[in-house]
Amino acid sequence: MSKIKKYDAIVIGGGHNGLTAAAYLGRAGKKVLVLERRHVLGGAAVTEEIFPGFKFSVCSYVVSLMKSNVMRELMLPKFGLEILPLESTMTPLENDYLIRTADSDQTYREIARHSKKDAENYMRFGPAMGQIGMAVRPILETIAPNPIRPSFSDLSATKRLFDHVKSLSSKQFEYLTKLMTMSSADFLDEWFDYEPLKATLSASGIIGTFMGPYSPGSAYVMLHHYMGDIDGAFRAWGFQRGGTGGVSMAIARSAEYFGVEIMTETSVQNVIVKNGRATGVSLDNGDEYNSNIVISGLDPKLTFLKMIDKSDLPSDFVSAIKNFRIRGSSGKVNLALDALPNFTCMSGDGHHLRGAISISPSYDHLEKAYDDAKYGNFSEAPFMDIILPSVLDPDMAPPGKHVMSCFVQYAPYDINEGWNDQKREAFGDAVINTISRYAPNIKDIILHRQVLTPADLESTFGLTEGNIFHGELTLQQLFSLRPAVKWADYTTPIKNYFQCGSGTHPGGGITGSPGEMAAKKILGAW
Repeated sequence: MSKIKKYDAIVIGGGHNGLTAAAYLGRAGKKVLVLERRHVLGGAAVTEEIFPGFKFSVCSYVVSLMKSNVMRELMLPKFGLEILPLESTMTPLENDYLIRTADSDQTYREIARHSKKDAENYMRFGPAMGQIGMAVRPILETIAPNPIRPSFSDLSATKRLFDHVKSLSSKQFEYLTKLMTMSSADFLDEWFDYEPLKATLSASGIIGTFMGPYSPGSAYVMLHHYMGDIDGAFRAWGFQRGGTGGVSMAIARSAEYFGVEIMTETSVQNVIVKNGRATGVSLDNGDEYNSNIVISGLDPKLTFLKMIDKSDLPSDFVSAIKNFRIRGSSGKVNLALDALPNFTCMSGDGHHLRGAISISPSYDHLEKAYDDAKYGNFSEAPFMDIILPSVLDPDMAPPGKHVMSCFVQYAPYDINEGWNDQKREAFGDAVINTISRYAPNIKDIILHRQVLTPADLESTFGLTEGNIFHGELTLQQLFSLRPAVKWADYTTPIKNYFQCGSGTHPGGGITGSPGEMAAKKILGAW
């Protein structure tokens, strides 16, 4: 065992939130070390060349929720952040299609082809959701107060939030209450009639969660995905040039600019705790790194049940973390293609391939996919959110070739009899078969495929049960309850041990928010 020089802070995990926390601490003049287990930075926001010439955003694949102040304060555009807008969302149907674009007049006409009433309501729905998103933002950007033993700053934060809620109009308060408690299907039924439109909108309420469109609470997940923006365009989604790993690398370059030291292929075995205080980390190879504080960017299960000996934690806290719901429900299929897919509803190349393609023709399609998962099987006809990164960024594939990213719901972590190679391939086949209903040429143009199950997401990327949000975004796991009551402010029962992953407030997505707010909490108490 060798003793290593001391740091002000050590960050466990080189995911985008860990890197964000490190960058902020480095920006404040602290001596910081980031330790990443894998050979590449980014955690789930990573770009890798899986097959020669073909680059994939292996897990996370789109960007919208990244906070504008994080981009500005860490100078991310200077270090390579460049987000290309996704121009549309197309839902292919058996003999038709639904498409929504950034052009509101075009979107109105497209929806009016199916329902003029829905087209009129959609023009009100977007601004209403935008207003609710803006109303919720102050809550998401506030460090969650301790409701059990509030400090003076907790009381001040609670009063500010209470005053903010009082400032909402009656209509905003009504919508917010409904979104926090209703299912996405029930909420959307109050607005629209056309089934493919409702199903496509509701799909953002099931992404990354073990819920169906009729599950109470799915409306909040839908709202969570509505609160991002790109260059001030609210609710816009985009693709980072070079893949989502480019976001992580921009943050890493910013951190290094501020003096942060980053090491890859360095696996942390546990946090060193002495007299109830974190004093450093021990590596798998036996080396020790000492520091004033330790910050975990891992999910709550790994942060507390793997990195820490349970005897160093209160028993009620251990029980709370064990009960933290982190069920994996999604998989990913990445395809290397010889040509573009040809959708029968909109044949050939076109703007519909420069945006998202949502396999969500009806509530029944989504609910049946969920039914499969409820009973321990992957969905035979899954929901999919598909993009073609190489159409937006040709450098993602060799000339004339393409890559296709398919986020797939549902693939339960606890599948009957467990995941194995045979089930992984059968899951991949179900995905391809579903796509082929709408793009019949898909099977003829696949050169390579990468199929990732929740078990793969766990073993490769360190996501417990393959949960992409580090824990479900359900009402009992939000704000001051994320991941446990009294410990939602990035602190832990162990002094000088902090958390900054997506399992903390305000939750998952490529936001940088947990990392930023954890760093500011630490700096405020330094």
